[in-house]
Amino acid sequence: MLMLIKRWMAVPLLLISSLTLAAEYQAGVNYDVLADPVPVMADGKVHVEEAFWYGCPHCFHLDESLSQWVSSLPADVEFTRVPAMFGRAWVSHAQLYYVADVLGILDQVHTPIFRAIHLEKQRLLDKDDQRDFLVKHGGITAEQFDKAYDNFAVKSRMSQADKRIRSFKISGVPALIVDGKYVVSASTAGGQDKMTAVVDFLIEKERAAK
Repeated sequence: MLMLIKRWMAVPLLLISSLTLAAEYQAGVNYDVLADPVPVMADGKVHVEEAFWYGCPHCFHLDESLSQWVSSLPADVEFTRVPAMFGRAWVSHAQLYYVADVLGILDQVHTPIFRAIHLEKQRLLDKDDQRDFLVKHGGITAEQFDKAYDNFAVKSRMSQADKRIRSFKISGVPALIVDGKYVVSASTAGGQDKMTAVVDFLIEKERAAK
């Protein structure tokens, strides 16, 4: 009987905890709401996008924990990275990102690119440096790199990414965008370590609305 009473007591405590969690995350405080939502694929999934730059130290510091979080996402959540292009170096790194993507080695070289830039002080801005890096770490040939570098698919994806980032109305990175509607940054979430918790809340919010 005592165990049964404890179980019944736990139910309202869980409800209170859930309501408290929801109350903690408020629009305009812990996340921003886009006045003009950016369309996402109508596939029934909740879409989460990371706006980032390889040269950003904050993006580098977030990447490990974010990658762990992504690995545990349920099947109805789609995660995508979108490189921001707010300067010449940003554009160069975005091209590196999409060259690796087109060549099918992005998952293999994503973290090594971050580590090379921030730990090994490699800038990876020049075409020759990028070629050498992807040949070494991606297992491709120099000819494959050169063919992909000016590929229409790379240029097209860069153009689409730039338009998308600008549609998010962000001024810095990293930022996490949920279903093209909500923008979460370290400043709104109260720190990088709290960003995914706010995103988890927004995922539940969007899932309930679908």
